[in-house]
Amino acid sequence: MMPLRITLLVLVLLMLSLPDATAQEQTHLHCGTLIDPGVSSEALSERTVIVENGEVVGVEEGFTLWEDHAVDLRSSYCLPGLIDLHTHLSNEFEQGGYIDRFRLMPTDMALQAARYAYITLMAGFTTVRDIGGSEGVDLSLRDAINRGDSAGPRMFVAGQSLAVTGGHADPTTGYREDVVGNAGVEHGVVNGEAAAREATRLAIKRGADQIKITATGGVLSLNADGTRPHFQEDEIAAIVRTAADHGLKVAAHAHGDEGVQRAIRAGVASIEHGTYMSDETMQLMIDNGVYLVPTITAGKSVADSSRIEGYYIPSVVEKAQEVGPEIQEMFARAYGRGVPIAFGTDAGVFRHGRNAVEFEYMVEAGMPPMEALYAATVSAADLLDQSEHLGSLEAGKIADIIAVPRDPLTDISVLSEVTFVMKEGVVYKRDGQPTADYLHAMQR
Repeated sequence: MMPLRITLLVLVLLMLSLPDATAQEQTHLHCGTLIDPGVSSEALSERTVIVENGEVVGVEEGFTLWEDHAVDLRSSYCLPGLIDLHTHLSNEFEQGGYIDRFRLMPTDMALQAARYAYITLMAGFTTVRDIGGSEGVDLSLRDAINRGDSAGPRMFVAGQSLAVTGGHADPTTGYREDVVGNAGVEHGVVNGEAAAREATRLAIKRGADQIKITATGGVLSLNADGTRPHFQEDEIAAIVRTAADHGLKVAAHAHGDEGVQRAIRAGVASIEHGTYMSDETMQLMIDNGVYLVPTITAGKSVADSSRIEGYYIPSVVEKAQEVGPEIQEMFARAYGRGVPIAFGTDAGVFRHGRNAVEFEYMVEAGMPPMEALYAATVSAADLLDQSEHLGSLEAGKIADIIAVPRDPLTDISVLSEVTFVMKEGVVYKRDGQPTADYLHAMQR
C-alpha cells in the first residue's frame, strides 16, 4: 500500500497537471486591428481581447497562444459593440402602415419585434435605446432578451412616449373621435403639471428605463404640424423632476427651435432630431451638456418614401419633404459648433438592420470616422449612464465585440458588413453567418 504522504503528493501532482478550469472558460479574440475610440484615437494592430464569463478581462499586444480557445479575426477590424440610441423595435413603417393599429394584435407586433431585434443584433448593434413603443411590446421584448428567451440587443426602453392632446405621440391624433375616443394619461397623453407627473410615474411603474416626450410636432403623425412646440415648459420640468426622483433621464423628440429650447431649459438629457435648431439653441445645448441624437437616416428615408405615390397621406408627404432633408445640414452645423453628439437612427421609420447607414451620413456631413464611432460607443454609453459597463473594450466591461472585413476609418460603409458579433461573451455571428452558440446559452 502506498504511504499516505506519497499518495498526497501524487494527488497534488495530478491536480497541477489538470487544465486550469478558469482558463478554459476564457476566449481569446485575435484581432488583426482593434479600433476602440474609448481607449485610443488610433487603430491598434495585432491585439488579443480576452473574454471570460461575459466580460473583457484584458487586452494584450500580439496574439496569445491559446489556439484551442482563440477566435481568428486576424484579417478583421474589431470594435466595441455599437449602440443605437433611437430605435423603435416594436414596428417598422411601410406603405399603408397607418392601419396596422387596427389590423395587428399586440401578439403580432411582439413576434415581428423579436425578428427586428435579431436583425439589429446581427447588424452589430449590441445595445439600443428603444425610445417609444406600442402596447408594451418594447418592455416585454427587453425582458425576454434579458432572460435569454429571445436573441437581440440589450434594450433600454421608454414604453409609451408622452404627448399633449393632439400631439405627435397621441395615439388618437388624426382619427375620428367617435371611433377611437380621446386618449388620456394611461396612453401617455398629458395636459398640465399634475397629469405630467402622473404619466411619468405610470411609465416608471410599467418598467420604463427612461422617459420620452414629444416636445414638438413630428413628421409621420397624422396632422399638419411638424415643428411647433407642444408642451409648456412647466409640464416638461414636472416630467424631468419626476423622472429624476427615480434616477431616470428624459429624451425629447423635437424639430422646431422653440420646442427644443423649452426642453433644454426644463432639463432633458437629449434632443432627438433637432432639425431647426438655431445657433443660440446649439449653444444652450453645449452650456447644459445636452446631447443631440440626430437621426439623419430617418430624415432622408422619409423624404425618399414621400416620393412614392400613396406611401403617405398628403399632409405627411409635405412634412417629409420639408423636414427630412434638413437634418443632415443641421447636424453639420451642430458638429462644427461642438454640440455633444450621440449616435441614433430612428430605425423603424426605415428598415431595421440598416442602422449603420447613419455613419455614412455623419461622415458625409464632416464628422471624422473615429468621432462617429466615438458617438456610437463612448458618448452613447454616457447618455445611457452605462459607461462603467459599455462603450469600450476595457477590463471589467461587458464583452460586446464586433468585427468588419475592412478598415472603417477609410471606408465607413463597411460597418454595414458586420461579419462577427459577440454580445456578453456569446458569439451570435461568425464569418458572416449566424451561429448556434446563443442557443446553448439560452439552454443554460
